[in-house]
Amino acid sequence: MDLTERSLRSEQVYDGVLLDVRRDEVRLPNGETSGREWIKHPGASAVVPIDDEGRVILLRQYRFGPGREFWEVPAGKFDSDGEEALDVAKRELAEEAGVEAAAWTRLGQTFPAIGYSDETIHLFLAEGLSRTEEHVDDDEFVEPFRMPFAEAAAMARRGEIEDAKSCVALLLAAAVVDARDLD
Repeated sequence: MDLTERSLRSEQVYDGVLLDVRRDEVRLPNGETSGREWIKHPGASAVVPIDDEGRVILLRQYRFGPGREFWEVPAGKFDSDGEEALDVAKRELAEEAGVEAAAWTRLGQTFPAIGYSDETIHLFLAEGLSRTEEHVDDDEFVEPFRMPFAEAAAMARRGEIEDAKSCVALLLAAAVVDARDLD
């Protein structure tokens, strides 16, 4: 069975700095029509940076929507069309954590809000870290913190790290690290 919904009409409801809110009329698989409200997002990259001592760099950051602080991996959105996911990951790692990496492993991607957004977050493991200049955006306040990677992965498994992209990235990185330990 083909489950595809096809857009018949699309209207932009709001065009913001980050979000493009849309309202579409769609043809359903059974031939009926329905409405869909969704957010067009430029996409993002997120990084699990692990240093030579086996520590991961997490960021403590306040998020306005939920109104509290979260532990997160460094991440950021695409700034322009055609930008490569790895380039975004490298830029965000330097901006937010003040480090660069010699080795990169693609972990996959995640869609954090499939019910109402097309946002895709590309996930990477970064290793061989070295210090570089940190330059966080003027309206962004983050506090980098290093902790043992195994502890951070355990926190994600226990539900103590609640940011979805960070949980997925940490658990995928743990699978890669664990597989290496088996070799």
